[in-house]
Amino acid sequence: MSEPLITQTQDDQGVVTLMMQDRKGNNALGVDFVEALFEELRILSNNREAKVCIVRGFEDVFCSGGDESMLLELADGNVAPSDIMLSRSMLEVPIPTIAVMEGHAVGGGLVLGLCCDIVLMARESRYGCSFMNMGFTPGMGTTRLLQYAVGEFIAAEMMYGGQFFKGSHLEKTAQVNYILPRQKIMKKATQIALRIAEKPRFALELLKSDLSIPKRRSFEESRVHEAAMHQICFSEPETIELIKENYAPALSRR
Repeated sequence: MSEPLITQTQDDQGVVTLMMQDRKGNNALGVDFVEALFEELRILSNNREAKVCIVRGFEDVFCSGGDESMLLELADGNVAPSDIMLSRSMLEVPIPTIAVMEGHAVGGGLVLGLCCDIVLMARESRYGCSFMNMGFTPGMGTTRLLQYAVGEFIAAEMMYGGQFFKGSHLEKTAQVNYILPRQKIMKKATQIALRIAEKPRFALELLKSDLSIPKRRSFEESRVHEAAMHQICFSEPETIELIKENYAPALSRR
């Protein structure tokens, strides 16, 4: 029996750890992986005993973004870009979420982490958006959410050029909570989670609902124009060839 793609565990304090663990696929956002993640986020959102959630991948790979088959399905028009609503699902989790991005995070995988309320990155790992390397504009709310994390100008460089940066490069400019040596990230995240878990659930829900308003509004705004740009990009015949040509190199550049 194969290992589940996503698992979640909960301790006595109400700290949930949602673990992405598709080693074979480098936690890429393929059809099965996305469906499993949607289901786990649904379960989490309905869990009244949970107070805070740590979202984690592997130590070397957090999430490698859309897999090649998913991207080709998008380009062929078999999957509508608006159907990929992982960002919204993460943003709408009713309790605080902590992204433990110890490993590399690419494209939609990076944005998935940035949808969390608290974000930790590793100095050694690389973070970037490879959408334009494959001939199409960013999706999943990247055009707005990335600006929250790294600022308008660094975000522009990452999006226009498909640029990848080590966490150490972003350390002085990024607006995330911590950029630490990889081996220290989980310990720090656990400390943060336990402090949050001391608070009453009803108050955490109320505060999460209020503090997440700007991000949720930005996402809804961005997904409309991102979907329109995707429709144009995916109507260009060369997009499929660029995906086939650059998907593997984009991963290896991490």
